[in-house]
Amino acid sequence: MATIREIYNVLFDFAPADMKLDWDNVGLACGHFDAEVHKILVALDPMPDVFEEAKARSCELVVTHHPLLFQGVKQVNSDTYAGNCLLYLIENSIAAMNLHTNLDCCPGGVNDVLAAKLGLEHVEILHPMGTDRQGRPYGLVRMGTVPEQSLAGFASFVKQALSCPGVRFADAGKSVRKVAVGGGSCGGAIDEVLAAGCDTLVTADLKYNHFEEAKYRGLNLLDAGHFETENPVCAVLARILREALPELTVLRAQDHKDETQFL
Repeated sequence: MATIREIYNVLFDFAPADMKLDWDNVGLACGHFDAEVHKILVALDPMPDVFEEAKARSCELVVTHHPLLFQGVKQVNSDTYAGNCLLYLIENSIAAMNLHTNLDCCPGGVNDVLAAKLGLEHVEILHPMGTDRQGRPYGLVRMGTVPEQSLAGFASFVKQALSCPGVRFADAGKSVRKVAVGGGSCGGAIDEVLAAGCDTLVTADLKYNHFEEAKYRGLNLLDAGHFETENPVCAVLARILREALPELTVLRAQDHKDETQFL
């Protein structure tokens, strides 16, 4: 049976830790590297509902995109959210591992999956950060082309393709043709996206001023939700694990969802 170290090596060979952004935290947050694993649960977020599902389904390891810990932890107790989560994991012998911005940036990761889900062709990386061991460029935002269409039509397609409860968008009065995508929070890339000649950006967590500015600067802007733009990568993580370690049972979280609700 595979150890957590072997599972770590498989995942971080796909999304090397050195591809992460400087502020980020990736790796094994909780657990023993030499522990054996029979079942893995894959989910987007390291939240209590995910950990409870892992326990109910007898999974010894949870693999997520988002990290449980961003900053140094000085205390592990039941008075904090992170402390409660860590205590639950430890008390139930469940390990937790995550791949965050390294998975956003790597070839085949979050943003390549998002580009594929939205039908982008001739996909390129906006401002590559470097190249991997195979000589492939990696970086955060992707851009590509789609058949020319109205923004309303494209927004409807995005909503359906990503199973969004809704999308927020600002119309700059342009047809959609050259599209940039960034899973999660990529509103800070608006200047670079405009400079690259894109007419549309699909991302999430956009602020009020992003929509106001984008409209007048000539950029169609779509907020499709943080969960919805990133969750598709979980299928990729599960496939990688199943192919590399067929002796393991790899499950997808069934109960976990975006907690945002709409009326």
